[in-house]
Amino acid sequence: MKTHAHFHIVFFLCICSIISEAQNLSNDSFGKGLTVTARDSSFCLKFGFRFQTLYIGEQNLESKTYEDRFLTRRSRLKFEGFAHNPDIEYKVELGLSNRDLSSGHIDESGNTANIILDAVAKWQFARGWTVWFGQTKLPGNRERVISSQKLQFVDRSLVNSGFNLDRDLGIQLHHKGKFGNGVSKQAIALSMGEGRNIISANPGGGHQLTGRIELLPLGEFTGKGDYFGSDLKREPEPRISIGITGDMNYSAVRQRGNLGSFNTDSLGNYIESDIATFLADMMYKHRGFSVMSEYAYRTTSNNAGSNFGAGQGFVIQSGYLFESKWELAGRYTVIDPAGNSSLSAVSEYTVGISRYVVDHSLKIQGDISYADYTNEDDEMIYRFQVEVAF
Repeated sequence: MKTHAHFHIVFFLCICSIISEAQNLSNDSFGKGLTVTARDSSFCLKFGFRFQTLYIGEQNLESKTYEDRFLTRRSRLKFEGFAHNPDIEYKVELGLSNRDLSSGHIDESGNTANIILDAVAKWQFARGWTVWFGQTKLPGNRERVISSQKLQFVDRSLVNSGFNLDRDLGIQLHHKGKFGNGVSKQAIALSMGEGRNIISANPGGGHQLTGRIELLPLGEFTGKGDYFGSDLKREPEPRISIGITGDMNYSAVRQRGNLGSFNTDSLGNYIESDIATFLADMMYKHRGFSVMSEYAYRTTSNNAGSNFGAGQGFVIQSGYLFESKWELAGRYTVIDPAGNSSLSAVSEYTVGISRYVVDHSLKIQGDISYADYTNEDDEMIYRFQVEVAF
């Protein structure tokens, strides 16, 4: 607790120092953050904070037991801007909720709080070309890359939980160009392969290679709408984005590559596996109607030897946003494990309702899910969440 208190004090003093030295300070509207620009325009800092308060109740349909709890699902500090000139950007995001902090208490991360989510520098060295260096999300499935602030439901799907690539440390190259009347986006990443904030010397000995391509044949979405849930911009013309990701994590030692428990034998030695992941997704929006779908497939070279997360999954969700900013949405998810997988076989059906007071910056969401498990007890899950972000 003392360490966390010291962190908050130092953070507060740093923000005060930046503001006192700044010439321009702006906060145009709620949800847009606080922007500080240096007197000589040599740097710009945009600061934001958000939190999610969640109620979740889980009813076991076999034993008839019911468990519930309130929690701060996420609490995040976000800093972004440019340094020296606008072509050199940066992003830092810190996670302060117990769920974020506790996940770092493992030997591989030094048994410390897992505070840092993103710490990445981005240099646009040529028109349409940007190189990223540091820790951030890999160019994986759309649902994962969409911020947890900007989801259509209370939280992401089980397909994302089982197959996403998450964050890692490394280097990425991004390109954006045109083809005909459309837009194409490509990204390639070389990373360590063990996930965020790992400080031990490359436990598995391998690295991770990720490639992604996106095609937007009808042109770009309004306000980057291909990367937030719901058609909040009420696209006047149809917009669609199709994305494909291929990923190879060599000599991985965690159950799902960048995530999950570290696999070890009885002597504590790491168990390695090459993990290949294929991801395909799409986003469609038009006049308040939206559809997002994803398919995931993962295979490992050590299916029988340990519980790596092999299998496949599919999710499709759709919603309609009324002009009153209320939205009704539905989602179907299915997971099909393969071999001795760490994943559970399940089909899940979800119905959600949202009220967007200020888009994704101030909203109220609730959903109900029925989880039909093959080898476990079926569940009903009830969730209600309030999001506040400025």
